[in-house]
Amino acid sequence: MSKQYWLMKSEPDVYGWDELIAEGVGMWDGVRNHSAKLNMMAMKVGDEALFYHSNIGKECVGIMKIVEESSPDPTAEEGSPWVIVRVAPVRKLDRPVTLKEIKADPALADMDLIRLSRLSVGRVRPEEWAHILKLSETPAG
Repeated sequence: MSKQYWLMKSEPDVYGWDELIAEGVGMWDGVRNHSAKLNMMAMKVGDEALFYHSNIGKECVGIMKIVEESSPDPTAEEGSPWVIVRVAPVRKLDRPVTLKEIKADPALADMDLIRLSRLSVGRVRPEEWAHILKLSETPAG
C-alpha cells in the first residue's frame, strides 16, 4: 500500500510544533471523535501528516511522520475505544499555510479540513498534499 497523507490538529497552547520538536517523538493522544479515531487506526508507519495549529493561528506549520501505529490511548478510561499514534517531526514548513489561504484556493475545496471542519484528524489526498507544500514554498499574498 502506498504512503498516505493526513492532517492532524492540535491547539498550540496545549501541544504545539515546538513541543514536538523538543520531544523528538510525540504521542498523539486525547482524540475523542470516532471518525478521527478511525483515521488514526488507518495510519501506517511512514505515512506523513501536516501539523495544524488549531484555534490559535489556524495554519499548517510542519510535517510529521507516523513512527508507531495505533495503540490504546493511556489517557482514556480503560476499555475505551480511543487510540494514539506516535509521530516525529520531519521539517517545519518554509512558511505556515493558513486556513484562510486553504479556504480561498479552489484546488483545496474538497479537503477534509474544509468539508469536515470539526474533524481533528483528517485525510489529505496526494494532490492536496503537494499543493499545500507548494504554497508553503511561495511568499504569502
